[in-house]
Amino acid sequence: MVQLSNEQIRDYNEDGFFFYRDPVFSPERFTALKAMADSCYARGNIQEDGHPPQLIDCAHWKYPEMFDWVFADELLDIVEPIIGPDIALFACHFLRKLPGVGRRVPWHEDSAYWQKLMNPMEVCTVMVALEPCTSDNGCMQVIPGSHKNGYSEYDPLVEEGEKVFNNEIRQDQFDAETAVDLILEPNEASVHHVKIIHNSKANTGTQTRMSFALRFFPTHVKFTEPEGKGEFPVFLARGKDKAGNSYGDPGKSYTPRRQDLI
Repeated sequence: MVQLSNEQIRDYNEDGFFFYRDPVFSPERFTALKAMADSCYARGNIQEDGHPPQLIDCAHWKYPEMFDWVFADELLDIVEPIIGPDIALFACHFLRKLPGVGRRVPWHEDSAYWQKLMNPMEVCTVMVALEPCTSDNGCMQVIPGSHKNGYSEYDPLVEEGEKVFNNEIRQDQFDAETAVDLILEPNEASVHHVKIIHNSKANTGTQTRMSFALRFFPTHVKFTEPEGKGEFPVFLARGKDKAGNSYGDPGKSYTPRRQDLI
């Protein structure tokens, strides 16, 4: 059973994130997870620019064997002290930035994109490093304490090419000089709040960055499926539902809305 420290819980509440430096999975389990990620990327669609996908979205919809990891006690034990014993899974992603190819992710808050889906807006993301995440290869950066807002003002981006989103939080909304790099070794994790301002730079190094991100929410949150985008199942991972949500069947294969997002 994972035991978070009082400092980690304080960091999440006050700063909006914390590091989990112990190995998340056993060596055997971690190796199998990384092999699953490699397999998903091998099957992913090549993008219009000829590059492989940077992100694989919700692989657990298509491959039920993914529930060996997304429902893993190793992960649920990390988030339970943060969001409580009744836990649902919103989404999971494999994130990869190849050297010289991985694009930058502009400054944003996940909460800005999910406002119509979650009430109240309470989501906790666990990011497990599958490869080293460093400043050179485009690790995630966060602005400590910015989760206490969560709905900043955005401007459209006029730059061409190497970025993921087409808008970005206005520079007068936060102080980029306070950014913290979430540097991780393989099988370490970071945990962050849905409202925190974050970004990641392009991979200008020589090493691939790859992570496994999981989005968990307490079941007192009411989830509303996005309109006009097909089925979007969420899953009860631990405990009981408290908001009258409908949950998907972990033994069933669902058709992903998108094989890859970017």
